[in-house]
Amino acid sequence: MGGIAAIARQAGHRVTGCDANVYPPMSTQLEAQGIKLIEGFSPEQLLQFETMPDLFVIGNVVSRGNPLMEAILNQGLPYISGPQWLGEQVLYGRHVLAVAGTHGKTTTSAMLTWILEFNGYQPGYLIGGVPLNFTVSARLGESQYFVIEADEYDTAFFDKRSKFVHYRPRTALLNNLEFDHADIFADLAAIETQFHHLVRTVPGDGLLVVNGEAPALASVITRGAWAPVEHFGQDASNEWSFISQAGDGFIVRKSGQEVATVKWAPDSGVMGRHNQLNALAAIASANHIGIAPADSARALAQFKNVKRRLETIGIANDITVYDDFAHHPTAIATTVDGLRRRVGQARILAVLEPRSNTMKLGVMKAQLPGSLEQADQVFAYGANAGKESLGWDLAEVLSPLNIKEQGKAHAFDDLDALVNAVSKEAKPGDHILVMSNGGFGGVHQKIFKAIGV
Repeated sequence: MGGIAAIARQAGHRVTGCDANVYPPMSTQLEAQGIKLIEGFSPEQLLQFETMPDLFVIGNVVSRGNPLMEAILNQGLPYISGPQWLGEQVLYGRHVLAVAGTHGKTTTSAMLTWILEFNGYQPGYLIGGVPLNFTVSARLGESQYFVIEADEYDTAFFDKRSKFVHYRPRTALLNNLEFDHADIFADLAAIETQFHHLVRTVPGDGLLVVNGEAPALASVITRGAWAPVEHFGQDASNEWSFISQAGDGFIVRKSGQEVATVKWAPDSGVMGRHNQLNALAAIASANHIGIAPADSARALAQFKNVKRRLETIGIANDITVYDDFAHHPTAIATTVDGLRRRVGQARILAVLEPRSNTMKLGVMKAQLPGSLEQADQVFAYGANAGKESLGWDLAEVLSPLNIKEQGKAHAFDDLDALVNAVSKEAKPGDHILVMSNGGFGGVHQKIFKAIGV
């Protein structure tokens, strides 16, 4: 929604917005663009406008019972969902490249956008994070091309379809598919149905770029595809494949022929097999609009990653602190694995807040210990945390980690106690990896400050 607000502002509209919690980096980005932010959903906001807004653009965080929404409904004021507004006012008539998947949407969207930008395509884009190659997470753009992070979460309280059905892509990248969003989807099959709704919107002269290693995506395509399908994966049986090289670089192969070599910038923070797949998918998607793999590889050599994707917060007393958005067990596992590949045998202290709706429901709790196996110490926050309570015992769920190595996992319901424990455990040469899909109470800076004393 912050990105949509930025695009609306760039299109010349006067824009204001509100949310229950407003925090960086999105809050600072919006304020820099002259967008007024209001904390909370008080209906009194309607009395503060010099002139009543022409349209209220509603995000899916808003539900019936929200005080401001109820006032909008009672007064008969005009409203629309964010994805629908975007589809009708910005994406219509453009070549949309949509990046969908359970994991890696933000990073892959940023890679693809940078490939287009580097090669002179001047794309518009909407990314669910701040790409470090750009100054903002969204841009109206100056060409026919628009790259969008295509989320499968529902559109709004009045439109329960996945957001991505509004985007009508000509190039659709299906990056992976696992069960997630247990608060709105009953099972994996329900998500597969939504992904097939997306597939149904791709025109016959478009392209589906599909992860050949994802069984759930194979099920989606089996239901029917009306556009050409190109698969990607490590194995050469895929249309697009790769050969790993030292330093997480890789050779790109198309139909078994080597066509490019990707070498990450040393300070990019991009690492791990999952990012090799993300980049391969971006290269395949860019190829659809005429960008040769070698030209994409040259762009990726200057890719700077996305904020909160293994972002280095700082180094104090030879201890490095990272911030990452990982919250699903698969994303946690790949993030820890990526850092392990970089630091070798050095100790990794994983600091985790399982705060997503799916994690709070406990649907993925059994997978949590396995996702943290490569960490040397685990510090998790959320047990009995008032209204944000997980509804399940975090210490008990993490207890399998203590079977092989006593004292490896620690659960906290007090943030200061967690910070204190991490700072006491940390030693020179350690790497502290903080993972959450929220602000986490600013714990990153608190830990950094504590270890610097």
